[in-house]
Amino acid sequence: MGEVTEYVAGLHEPARSAVEGVFLVAREVVPDVEEGRSYGMPALRYAGKPLLAVMEAKTHIGLYPFSPAAIDQAADVLDGFDRSKGTVRFTPEHPLPEEAVRRLVGLRRDEIDAASGRRRG
Repeated sequence: MGEVTEYVAGLHEPARSAVEGVFLVAREVVPDVEEGRSYGMPALRYAGKPLLAVMEAKTHIGLYPFSPAAIDQAADVLDGFDRSKGTVRFTPEHPLPEEAVRRLVGLRRDEIDAASGRRRG
């Protein structure tokens, strides 16, 4: 098992379903990810770079796209969610819409591709 799979398996409901759902959508957007760690968190990695981490905290779940720019660019689909420079916070009772996850993951993927000179087909 990978870092993300083990982390999700250790969560209790309803956080498990909320966190797992975000990772499932991220894998649909970027199928060629690997599980690993980034900044001490279980994370999906793409092209050797951190793509996304999702972690349960005491009062919320934090989504970390490792990109303040991606959060800024997706602001229109993040209305109603607490966010800071590097984090979007949500709860299982008020989950992130799939559209928001897709947007954040796609923006981060594109950022990684641009930095590495990769081109999308």
